[in-house]
Amino acid sequence: MLFPISDDDRALSGPAYVTIGLILANLVVFFLLQQAGGNEAFTYGWSVIPSEIVTGTDLTATETVTVNGESYPIPQAPGPVPIYLTILSAMFMHGGYMHLFGNLLYLWIFGDNVEHRFGALPFLGFYLASGVVATFAQIYLDPGSVIPNLGASGAISGVLGAYLVLFPRNRVHAIFLYFIVSIPAVVAIGLWIAFQFVNGLGSVMVAEETVGGVAYGAHIGGFFAGVVLAFILRGVIKQEKRNVFTHTEEKDRSRRYW
Repeated sequence: MLFPISDDDRALSGPAYVTIGLILANLVVFFLLQQAGGNEAFTYGWSVIPSEIVTGTDLTATETVTVNGESYPIPQAPGPVPIYLTILSAMFMHGGYMHLFGNLLYLWIFGDNVEHRFGALPFLGFYLASGVVATFAQIYLDPGSVIPNLGASGAISGVLGAYLVLFPRNRVHAIFLYFIVSIPAVVAIGLWIAFQFVNGLGSVMVAEETVGGVAYGAHIGGFFAGVVLAFILRGVIKQEKRNVFTHTEEKDRSRRYW
């Protein structure tokens, strides 16, 4: 399995403030509001429940899901008013330490480049829009589900989609087996999306409902939202901010992102 650990940021001249802010926001929500998983009432109440979004009704009593003849209780808790606010809150919540730090690692690696290209506020809007599309993609796959959905994965998948559009030739450093390799972003992210498709197709083809697991629908939906939005924003924001990328272009007459 290929595990990205960094990209080529040697030429970056300044911090990506929105990316850093998003990382801090995720950490604050997980450790202070979710209490690292200890505050179950907050976690269950403020996660996205597809059935709640479809019906507009906040579920507060434990629901039961039957899988292969086995019944599993799914706790519920009161959420925000209106319940649709969970679409935003769930983007900053996580199911555990590995879920949190895996997501934040990807955001740290790929977010700064995209933010530098679009600018801080456009990048923030792009990130949130990708997360919303990802959420609705997952809801579309199982609109009656009472299983909580949470995590920044959908929005970060959008960042990966934009990175692929803007910087396909950037080098990404990754761990493969016992080695550190340097490969083009198009290869690293291409392998990631292929993995999402294979596993997502497998989960869709399973007849029985599953309890928990990875929301591959959100990953795929967020990724394609990021690709589409990146093409749009690249056309709208024709003049880049004065940053390392414009400096590099003027110096060697090349485009790092295409």
